[in-house]
Parts: sequence; structure tokens; C-alpha cells
Amino acid sequence: MQNRFPFWKNLLILIVLIVGVLYALPNLFGNDPSVQLSSSTTTKFEQIKADEIEASIKKSGAPLKSFEFADGKVLARFNNTDDQLKAADFLRETKGRDTTVALNLAPATPGWLRSFGASPMYLGLDLRGGVHFLLEVDMDAAIKQAEDRYYNDIRSALRAKKIRYQSVTKDSGRIKIKLKTEEDTAAVINILDNDFRELNVVSTEGSSELFVSLSENEQKEIKKFALAQNMTTLRNRVNEIGVAEPVIQQQGDNRIVVQLPGVQDTTRAKEILGTTATLEYRLADVEHDVQKAVNGRAPVGSRLFYEKNGQPILLKRRVIVTGDQIVDASSGIDQNGSAAVFITLNGIGAKKMGKMTQKNIGKPMAVVFIEYKTETRTVNGKKVRHKEKVEKVISVATIRDTFSKRFQTTGLDNPQEARNLALLLRAGALAAPVDIVEERTVGPSLGQDNIDKGMMSVFVGFALVLVFMAIYYKTFGIIANVALAFNLVIIVAVLSLLQATLTLPGIAGIVLTVGMAVDANVLIFERIKEEIKIGNTPQSSIFIGYEKAFVTIFDANITTLLVALVLFGFGTGPVKGFAVTLSIGILVSLFTAIWGTRMIVNKVYGNRHVENLSI
Repeated sequence: MQNRFPFWKNLLILIVLIVGVLYALPNLFGNDPSVQLSSSTTTKFEQIKADEIEASIKKSGAPLKSFEFADGKVLARFNNTDDQLKAADFLRETKGRDTTVALNLAPATPGWLRSFGASPMYLGLDLRGGVHFLLEVDMDAAIKQAEDRYYNDIRSALRAKKIRYQSVTKDSGRIKIKLKTEEDTAAVINILDNDFRELNVVSTEGSSELFVSLSENEQKEIKKFALAQNMTTLRNRVNEIGVAEPVIQQQGDNRIVVQLPGVQDTTRAKEILGTTATLEYRLADVEHDVQKAVNGRAPVGSRLFYEKNGQPILLKRRVIVTGDQIVDASSGIDQNGSAAVFITLNGIGAKKMGKMTQKNIGKPMAVVFIEYKTETRTVNGKKVRHKEKVEKVISVATIRDTFSKRFQTTGLDNPQEARNLALLLRAGALAAPVDIVEERTVGPSLGQDNIDKGMMSVFVGFALVLVFMAIYYKTFGIIANVALAFNLVIIVAVLSLLQATLTLPGIAGIVLTVGMAVDANVLIFERIKEEIKIGNTPQSSIFIGYEKAFVTIFDANITTLLVALVLFGFGTGPVKGFAVTLSIGILVSLFTAIWGTRMIVNKVYGNRHVENLSI
């Protein structure tokens, strides 16, 4: 009875093994070159639209492997990359106006496995191929935007409190407030202390001037927010272009790493990620002479802008609504057949727009398109990145009636520009401009080469361990080999269940686990051999070997697990991938080495009288 498991233990081990095999199987079927289509608006596709898309693909001449429609999205699978690209180009030409077309690699998992929710684990950039971007956030621009915001807020607060001032200007990163009397100075200091506590206020005794600047803590918070907001926005944009399992991580204090596995349309990805675009709605100033503004004498409260054709125009400085108040945007065609973007505002923006249009019916309103562009120039033999803020008026229209939450913006050059602008507005505005400082493309052939070499290392290591264990420990070695095989299966199954991303460091973690997985069995088998040498019976030796070696095995694996957890906590990217597979491998090894091999040994030796052990 010493070497017999209760029924529930045998059942539990069998259930784990069956579930492990079931969820590891999808990784054997590979991927299909696919085209993913979704609506570029908030409205999901209907079945009629899906049928139209299927008919269009058949017209393109690209043979379909399968066609799937679920959750308002379409996934078309093809036999090879040539058919995939041919169909994608045709669909962009015929269905592009209201449809997002993305190239992808879809798992070729059979339907019966998918019915259990079984999916393969994702492959990282180094295995699947794709594109890697390193983006740098312009923190100086984030600080400047905050200073501009405080500048306007302070002026509004002074007007609201009816405090008369001579001037409020921006001076070398500070806001200079010039007042008329010392009483006004004291009142302004009181307002700033109550409503703008995050600002530093410096006053000179006997002077009516105040200098206001951002505190160090406020600058840190602004930079921290800009980085976090940009990561969120970039993640939304990546989701819009249909990339599965992207990697978006912070690097340092002002950089973001974006990895898009499986992406083949790198130009489109670069265009969407690197573009900083938004809209501003302003009233046009028709009361003053625009030529005086062109000559450098712009009236107070107005600014000089230029339309796309180069025509100068005066607009009010006060912005009605901005891009961060837009909650939805979709591209389309207006009544005149021109490209348009249909805008939906949030509650605050809708309220502002409603009040403004109600008071200004019959007056022109302009839409300003703002974009940050970066160019690399050679200055004195060195490459210098030059940043430029481009502002252009894309449309000026007379307000005919009151509107607030929903309206349309026209004046765009073509439907593609409208689609891109709608995507950027829908995904959210970047809190600060970003520059692409590094771009690397990993081809799928290199990824396949990495997979082949990584798998070869696993198989070679696995085979060497199998041979050594079978020769040195005989029957018990073969039992350990069976457990090791299930160890690999369960690791793959857990990674698949977690939908983890497997990278080359992750494969390295699996290879290390293969070597470590038999350590526990070696300790157990050596203890059994020692018990036999001192005269214990085979059955007692088996029992004592497993019971006494447990503490040593547990201690050794727990220390390694703690190291893996530290690597996961403090590491980034590849280090985390290594730590994840190593942690999973350690836990699975404990299960298969202690319970898995014990169950097999019990079945082989537990129910009969044994004279000798093959060990």
C-alpha cells in the first residue's frame, strides 16, 4: 500500500495531461495568410456586408481557403502570401471608404479545437517577423502645451474675478503678469495660491509684476501623463489597424517601444503611429483687415492662419473645441461628393459648440488641421532632427443653424486623408508629439529561421537528456523521459491558455527547463539507490526516495522560482519572456517529477512483489 496513489490523485493527473494535450495541439497547425476587415466607423458589419466582401474577394481572382464572419468583423484566409496581397489590394480599392483592411496571420486551428477555446500561443517579433519602432516623446512640447493652457486659464480667471491687468505675456518659460496696483497684485497672488497651487509664483517687493512658472513636481507629472497618455493612444491606434498581440512598452523616461508582430504593411503602420494630428474649431474674424495681419499687425484676440491654397485668413484666438473632446469620428462622403469626417463630441464639447453656434448663426467658422512633422537635416556635417508644427485651415463654412454633438467636417483632399484623420481622432490625440527615432523590420523568413533554430535547440537538448536518462537509470530513466515529454506539452499548453507571446528568450527558458526538469528525478532516483544499498526492500526504497527527496527538491526549485519572479518584476521585454517560461517550467516540473513519475512507478511496481529495481 506504500506505493499506491488514491483514485483522486490518479484522476487529477490524467485530467491535467488530457487538458494539456488538448490546449497544446493548436500550436501544431501553424498560421494562414489572412486579410482582416472591419468597419472604420463605430457601426459593425452586418451579414449583407460580409456577403458583399466575400463576393468581391472571389472577383479579385484570389482563391479563398476559408471565409469567416463573427462579431461584426470579416476574416478571409488564403493558401499563400501572394493570394493574400492580391486580395488585400483589390479590397482597398473597392471597399476602402468605410472599411479597414489589415494583413494578418490567422491561426489555422481546426474548428473542433476552437470550440474548446483552444488557441496557439502568440509568436513575438523575433519569431513571427514584423516591425519594431522606437518612439521618442517630445517632453518640451508637452511642457509648452501645459504652459499655454495655464496662460489661457490664468487670463480667464483674472477676467472672471474682474481684476484689471496691464498685460499677461509668456516670457522664457514663465508667465509674466503686469498689474496696475499693489492691491491687484495681492488679489492675484491669492487667486494663484487657491486655484493654481501647482505653480510657482515669484513677486518682487515694490513691483507690480508677477512671474508664474511650473513647479518641478508639476513638470514631472506632466511628463509622466504625456508618456502614459501616448502609450494609451498608440495602443488604440494599433488596435484600429488590426494587429494581434502588439508590444507597447515604456523605455526610459521619454521613449516608447512598439513592436507589431506579423505586420506586413509597414508604411501604413509608420504613418499611423508617427502622425500627431488633431483639429481645432475657431470662429473667423471678419471685422478686421487681414492684410494688416499679414504685415505683422494682427488685432488683439485674433491670429493669422493660412488656408490650403495659401490664402491668409484671420481667426479668433479662442478655440471652441479641440481634438481631445472628440469621442468618435468616421470618414465618408458629404452631399456634394467630397471627402468628409463625421464628428461626435463629448458632453463638454457639445455644450460649447451648441452655445457658440446658437450665438453666431450667419458667421463663418473655420476648421484648423494641426500636424507635427519631423525632418532630419544635415547641419555642419551632423544630422539634426527638426520639428515643425504645421497649422492649416482646411475649411471655412457659414454657420446656418445650431448644432452641438454631431456634425461633419469637409475640406479634405481625398477619401484616404479623411480615413486617416478619422482614425487618428477616433483613437485619441497624442498628449505630446512623438518622433520615430528607430525602425527595424524583421522579415518572416528570419523569423522562421529563428523558430527552426530555437526548436532544434529544444529537440537536441531533449534528445540528449532522454538518451542519458534511459542509459543511466534504465526503467526509471524511461519513466522520467515520459514525464519530461508531458512536461513540455503542459508548458506549451499553459502558454497557450495564457495567450502568452513566445520569443527567443522564451525558447531559451524552455530549453533551460528541459535540463532542470530531470534534476528532481535524479535526486529521487539517487536516494532510492542509496536506500537499496543499505538493505531496504525495493518497495520501501521507492517510498522513502520520493518522501525524503521532496524537501530538497522543493527548496531548490523555490529559490530558482524567486529569481525568475525578480527577473519578471524588474526586467523588460526579452527578460520578462525568459522569466515567464522559466517560472511556468519550474512549477510544471514539480508536478510532473513528483506526482507524474510517482504515478507511473506506482503502476509498474506498486501492485506486485519486487525483488530488484531496474535503476
